[in-house]
Amino acid sequence: MKNASDSPQINDEKTLRSQLLQLLTQFAYQEGNFLLSSGQRSSYYINGKQVTLRAEGALTLGRLLFSFLPPDTQAIAGLTLGADPMVTAVSIVSAWENHPIPALIIRKAPKGHGTQAYIEGPTLAPGAKVVVLEDVVTTGRSAMIAVERLQAVGYRVEQILALVDREQGGAQLYQSQGLTFKAIFSISEIQQQARRNK
Repeated sequence: MKNASDSPQINDEKTLRSQLLQLLTQFAYQEGNFLLSSGQRSSYYINGKQVTLRAEGALTLGRLLFSFLPPDTQAIAGLTLGADPMVTAVSIVSAWENHPIPALIIRKAPKGHGTQAYIEGPTLAPGAKVVVLEDVVTTGRSAMIAVERLQAVGYRVEQILALVDREQGGAQLYQSQGLTFKAIFSISEIQQQARRNK
């Protein structure tokens, strides 16, 4: 069993990105004929959960995304299910770094009992600054649902962070809504690495 000190430091972005890229091309990227959740057809598919639900993938991603958060971030959030392991990983890394940031999970439909809430996780003060996480961005609509749910309860959302940008309109949608967007990888980077691996 390795010690935490054996793994890359949180500020070593180059090493973390390299490790994450290898994991994505090895486990998450496939070529073929696929129907996406957006309704579009694609010649490739990225299943981010094949990486974010692996221990080494979650740790690497959590460290990278934590390093991207603005210092005044009060929570991280994402739409279930793709963002669930991401917000958990970043929250755990934040506690390890002595800067604990709670995670929020946004339901697609309200809870069917109890409070019937859309948002699971700690209740924040009105105006709290929340960063939304997403695994794979295509049209950008999934993360926007999370943004809208958070804004509806009075939280402030200014930024979306993603694992992969498929470069199919998501970035433009976020920009049109006044949101800052950053993805760790573009689809072209992943495809280039996949070709090198063949």
